[in-house]
Amino acid sequence: MNDKNLTPEQFHICREKGTEPAFTGKYWDCKEDGLYLCVCCGQALFDSAVKYDSGSGWPSFWQPVSKNAITESRDTAHGMIRTEVVCSHCAAHLGHVFADGPVPTGLRYCINSASLNLVERKEDV
Repeated sequence: MNDKNLTPEQFHICREKGTEPAFTGKYWDCKEDGLYLCVCCGQALFDSAVKYDSGSGWPSFWQPVSKNAITESRDTAHGMIRTEVVCSHCAAHLGHVFADGPVPTGLRYCINSASLNLVERKEDV
């Protein structure tokens, strides 16, 4: 998918560093098995096996599929100091990472649903 195919919400979040309201994204409570891809470029970002309910209202993961899948940077917008998470391939804004997640990493990747596309794994027949 390229930027011309993004919805206005996806464009705002991914390219203008917006945030969807808590408990409104399509994946915040999703339990499907699969891979979460970048909605802009299709790069694999997170596996559903590391998704958990953080109570935050956004999809939360305790690690990306690989360290190379994302890029982190300091974000001082809105009077806060946070760590922004972007797709390493196309620089789409995904969300933020916090140090209040579960073991084994202790991290919470708090990600906007609008920046993701879930590709479900099919069971072997």
